[in-house]
Amino acid sequence: MNRTLPKVQLLSVKSPSLSKPFWRSLWQFSRPHTIIGTSLSVWALAFLADTPEKLVSPFGVAVLGAWLACLAGNVYIVGLNQLTDVEIDRINKPHLPLAAGAFSIKTGWWIVGICAGLALAVSAFSGLWLAVTVWGSLAIGTMYSLPPFRLKRFPLLAAICIFTVRGMVVNLGLFAHFRQMLDLSVIITPTAWLLTGFIIVFTVAIAIFKDVPDMEGDRQYQIQTFTLLLGKQKIFNLSLAIIFGCYLAMIVGAIALDTILNPAIFILAHCILSIVLWQRSRAVDLSKKSEIASFYQFIWKLFFLEYLLFPLTAWIV
Repeated sequence: MNRTLPKVQLLSVKSPSLSKPFWRSLWQFSRPHTIIGTSLSVWALAFLADTPEKLVSPFGVAVLGAWLACLAGNVYIVGLNQLTDVEIDRINKPHLPLAAGAFSIKTGWWIVGICAGLALAVSAFSGLWLAVTVWGSLAIGTMYSLPPFRLKRFPLLAAICIFTVRGMVVNLGLFAHFRQMLDLSVIITPTAWLLTGFIIVFTVAIAIFKDVPDMEGDRQYQIQTFTLLLGKQKIFNLSLAIIFGCYLAMIVGAIALDTILNPAIFILAHCILSIVLWQRSRAVDLSKKSEIASFYQFIWKLFFLEYLLFPLTAWIV
C-alpha cells in the first residue's frame, strides 16, 4: 500500500502562544499519564528488589538516578512522537503544546535533545543494566517515530514497540539494575516475572486501544491502525478481553507461583478490579470521542494500580 508519510515539521506551525505558562505546557508535552506510569514502575520495582528500608541507604540514591534517567527518556520518546505528528495531532489532539502553538518546533527539539542527552548520560554512569534499559528504550522509541523506520505506521510493529519497552525492557532491566545496586545476584524472581508478564500483556491492550480516539487524523494521514482495520467495537471488546485475561492470570499466578505477595489480598483486589472494569465498560458510548478518551485514561489508571498492588501486597503479611 502506498502511504504518504507526514514530514517532520520545521516551519509550518502556529506562532507560540503565551496563554499558558511554560511549565504547564512542558507538563502536557511530557504526556502526564506516561510520566506517572514510568515513575510508578521505577519505584515499584525498587521496592520489590529488596525491603523498603533499603531506600534510605545509598540504594535510595541509585533509585533516584534511575528515576531521573527514565523520566528524561520518557519525555524524549513522547516528545519525538509529537514532533513527527504535529499535523495529525492538530486533528486528534489539538490541546498538545506543539499542535496548539504553545511551543515552537524549535523549542520541542531543544526539549527532546536535552532529555535524550540527560537520559543517556545518567544511565551510562549508573551501571550496565540501567544503560541497557534506557539506551534500548530510546532506540526503540526513535525507530517508532522517525523515518526511515517510523514503525508506528504498522499496527503490529507499533504494538510490539510499546509492549517491548513498557513490558520487557523497563521491568526486567530496572529490576536487574536494582538487584545489582544492592549487591544481590541478578536473577528475576517469580514476583518480578509475574509483574512483567502482566505489564507486557496489559500494554497490548493499551497499544491497540490508544488509537481508537484518533481515527480521523490517522485516516487522513494514512497511518494504519488496528482500529481502522477492525473497527472501534472490535478493538474495544478485544482490549477488554485482554485486560480480563490479565486479571485472571494474576489470580492463577498468585496461587501457583512462589511469590512474596499476600495471595488472599492480591486475589481479592483483582476480583474487585474486574468488577469495576466491567461496570465502567458498560457505560462507554463508542460514538462519543470524549467517552472513548475517558475510558482510555481509565485503562491507564488500572495500569498504574498494578504497580501499587504488587509492592503493597508484598509488604502485607
